[in-house]
Amino acid sequence: MDDWTTSHQRVLAQREAEGWMFLIEAARDLRTTGAIAPSGNALARALTDPVRTQASRPLAVLEVGAGTGPVTRALIPHLSGGSRLDIVEANPRFAAQLRRLVTTHPDLADVPGRVSVHEMFVEQLDTDQRYDVIVSGLPLTNFAPDQVERIMARYMDLLHPGGTLTYFAYVGTRRARALTASRVEARRHAAVDEVMAAYQRAYATGRWTVWANLPPAHVWHLRRPLVPADSPEQRLAGARR
Repeated sequence: MDDWTTSHQRVLAQREAEGWMFLIEAARDLRTTGAIAPSGNALARALTDPVRTQASRPLAVLEVGAGTGPVTRALIPHLSGGSRLDIVEANPRFAAQLRRLVTTHPDLADVPGRVSVHEMFVEQLDTDQRYDVIVSGLPLTNFAPDQVERIMARYMDLLHPGGTLTYFAYVGTRRARALTASRVEARRHAAVDEVMAAYQRAYATGRWTVWANLPPAHVWHLRRPLVPADSPEQRLAGARR
């Protein structure tokens, strides 16, 4: 058996193990895990596009809600010299998996400390660091509207002026919840959609649909203005009108 075959089999076994791990965590708490499978390669590529397009210069990158690390693995090869990646993951089992990924990834062998894992919620991240790119894997549609508002406000605060937030939302979730959820749950989901729509109107630079994912997903890019004419609060107030 040649080296390529052995390596390919190892990758497939790892992905299968991570898929089972993700499924177990989803069964424990679907509200915070948010899906029943890790992000696929196409979704990971769309989420990390702002990093790849700027890979010629050092970047400060924040990944939130990394899960078992499929997007992390897509990010690491594009971290140029002088770049850093902070990963925020609240699930302790996922955080342990991410630490193993960081300590064993061949691209990080000669640059210890370039990637750090923080086991906490992003609202608890106490840092003066500002980021060029934030990649969010949080299942925002599973949260309460006020929590989504706090998370999004924190994201915009953590970005450098001109920095990009990239996140995804599964296609068709609102319609599915309208058919299957209670009235209370449907109202909560609609309220979250309103919060996100206000941020999209104020800051969005693009949206793409990734059909080659389970389930398909929309990927949004939001950018913090370089020199905002209004405060973020004023921009959001105008976007909500």
